[in-house]
Amino acid sequence: MFGPIRRFARALSVPSIQDREMAYLNGAHDRVDLEYRQREIDSGLFRRTR
Repeated sequence: MFGPIRRFARALSVPSIQDREMAYLNGAHDRVDLEYRQREIDSGLFRRTR
């Protein structure tokens, strides 16, 4: 009964910070790019507060 409601709610939900970071890391083309992206995340790329 609640299955369609849950699927609809998941479709409208915003990805978490961890999900966005992982998607960003998964987009790396090589090891150098991956390390660069890791440094950006460590410096707070997705965790900026304003």
